Amino acid sequence: MKQTIAVIGAGSWGTALAIHLAAKHSVNLWSHNADHVADMANIRLNERFLPETPFPDNITLFADFKAAITNVDAILIVVPSTAFDEIIQKLKACHLPHLPPIISATKGLDHHTNGFLSDSFYDAFPNAHFTVLSGPSFATEVAKGYPTAITIAGNQEAELTEVIPLFHHEHMRVYGNLDIKGVQLAGAYKNVIAIATGISDGLGFGANARAALITRGLAEMTRLGLALGGTTNTFQGLAGLGDLVLTATDNQSRNRRFGLYLGQGMKSSEAFEKVGQVVEGANIVKNIYELGEEMGIELPIAQQVYKILHKNVLPNASLYQLLSREQKTE
Repeated sequence: MKQTIAVIGAGSWGTALAIHLAAKHSVNLWSHNADHVADMANIRLNERFLPETPFPDNITLFADFKAAITNVDAILIVVPSTAFDEIIQKLKACHLPHLPPIISATKGLDHHTNGFLSDSFYDAFPNAHFTVLSGPSFATEVAKGYPTAITIAGNQEAELTEVIPLFHHEHMRVYGNLDIKGVQLAGAYKNVIAIATGISDGLGFGANARAALITRGLAEMTRLGLALGGTTNTFQGLAGLGDLVLTATDNQSRNRRFGLYLGQGMKSSEAFEKVGQVVEGANIVKNIYELGEEMGIELPIAQQVYKILHKNVLPNASLYQLLSREQKTE
């Protein structure tokens, strides 16, 4: 049945998901930037983020937040993790008589508490239906209709049943998952490991080092994730291993590109400017580092990325510190 879905966030990922959803549904695509909305409405294209994929006719552009979410069947949040709390506040200010199912495609953690975005959401809306969309998926490929498999996680089967059909069509296959914490942690952590592999490749350390960082990165992601209540299957699945391999090995990944630029000798500010979009791994590495310290869990790769970005440790020295750590069994 055709429904109306509000997509909150018109970056590359939000736009790609809006285009995918519009194959079956009506979509209200909202951006905080009124000029950007006017440009997209005029040329029927997100020229800045997805310049090769025109909008279908049933995508309507909005700069007015309340108008975008009024009388919709679901709301998809696709904003940087630093803006997630602002969207919660906007939702509260709208005083909707009934909040439709909320799906979050934001990959990150709460920057103030180091906690899960789902917990931040439930603090504001304890009785709402909230799910998380994650998995190996580049925006450009989704917008172009390339085959893609993703995960949607929630706390209850009923929540998954109401939202999976919105996405499970055309070229996209959706798997349900009841490990909402593990899926969120994997989606955040893989970006940090992607920065590390980018740094390694930028330094010219080669394929062996890249494979080692991905493998050991998965191990430390799993250690922290299990301690926070996730399950092993999640970290071995699409949201964990799948998204990690994609993000750490392909230059479509902004986190990997950011690491490459650091490894090639750029300062962080120069690398951010060169990427030109949000680098979530850089946003949340401090949160992951602090979680490891608080919980006494060894996270050597995340720790080194943190030191490079926040303690001015040189990438070359940091990567060699990883290689020279005390020998241990795998």
